[in-house]
Amino acid sequence: MKSLWAAMLAAPLCVLPAQAQSSPASAGGDILTLDEALADAGVATPLTQAAQAGVWAAEAGRTVAGLRPNPSVSVDTENALGTGPYRGFDESDTTIAFAMPVELGGKRSARVAVADAKVRRASIDLAIAEADRRVAVTEAYVAAIASGRRAQIAEAQVAVTTENLRIARDRVMVGANSPIDEQRAVLEQVRATTEAETTRRTAMATRAALAQYVGDGAGSALDQGWFDSIGMRGQGPAAPVDARGTLAFVAAAADALSAEAELRMARSQRAPDLTLTAGTRRLEASNDQAMVFGVSVPLPLFNGGKAAVTQAARQRDRAEAQQRIALFEAERAIAAAAADRDRAATAVRAAEPAVAAATEAARIARIGYAEGKFDQLILLDAERTLLDTRRAGIDARAAWHEAAARLERLTARLPAEGEIK
Repeated sequence: MKSLWAAMLAAPLCVLPAQAQSSPASAGGDILTLDEALADAGVATPLTQAAQAGVWAAEAGRTVAGLRPNPSVSVDTENALGTGPYRGFDESDTTIAFAMPVELGGKRSARVAVADAKVRRASIDLAIAEADRRVAVTEAYVAAIASGRRAQIAEAQVAVTTENLRIARDRVMVGANSPIDEQRAVLEQVRATTEAETTRRTAMATRAALAQYVGDGAGSALDQGWFDSIGMRGQGPAAPVDARGTLAFVAAAADALSAEAELRMARSQRAPDLTLTAGTRRLEASNDQAMVFGVSVPLPLFNGGKAAVTQAARQRDRAEAQQRIALFEAERAIAAAAADRDRAATAVRAAEPAVAAATEAARIARIGYAEGKFDQLILLDAERTLLDTRRAGIDARAAWHEAAARLERLTARLPAEGEIK
């Protein structure tokens, strides 16, 4: 009889690993890989549309900055609609003039330089939006796989606790155990059922979150092999990363370049522009005509542009300081992400032997409990340890993928011209 009870207690334990490792992918059908999810997210989500529109707007601004000021035509009539001989238009003088503004001080080239800096900054913003989208989709993909596995483990645990409850009741009925064992088994079964419902709803929520990025493809099976492929990837000390090429630093450098261009434009504004005028005047009284020429120059009596230059210079200094801060923050963030990835890799490597040890401990505890050698508390502790160890293995893999995605985002480079989609 004791051998029969031991066999029945060990059976759910054998089912648990198989259910925890099974996945929709193993059942066949289409598998949505991460690369496919990233491609689908580029179509289904508007995450980069604003950045792309910013690039188009900056390019249009570049065209506007290169345009010259428009000329003007003026028509002036003098000595008309007055009194005496000037009552009508007989004594009037009509002047038709053409005025051409002439920009001095390199204002046009300064505007173009500012516009070029804005185009580059908009292109960097688009690359940043693309990188942020990759991280968001990867995290959603990882969360969907991890929550699905947690739900499978929780469902298997319901079967284990249900079987434990049945056997505990049988042992209580024959007087082999105290009635408190049955109550403990009931409590564990209720806990497992609640946990299974919670993890099932969480899995549904993470699938829905993934669907926000990839659309209907989120209903397909996910790539479980990719989730488990951590051991195949290179580990150990990584080569030092030059943070000067990262998107964060390049964006700060573009801001500094833009601030320098703004300073140049502020300096160019100090040079007064000329307005050249040429026209013809018709004298109504004698029906004669005469040419009219003029030059106008603004007098910088109240605003000579010095204050604007000082402001632009301080903004340039601020942008350069922000560039140094960006380099420091990028190096710090890269080091932190690499440390998180390495810690998660260590946890993943320890997960497999830990699960094997916990599984064996639970098996021994089940057999010992069935034979009356162990107390039920030992069995429950072994089962909880096994459950926590399996969850820890999933969490470690999810943490590794998330840290790797963050590290990839932090070390991303600006694509070459034409590579940004």
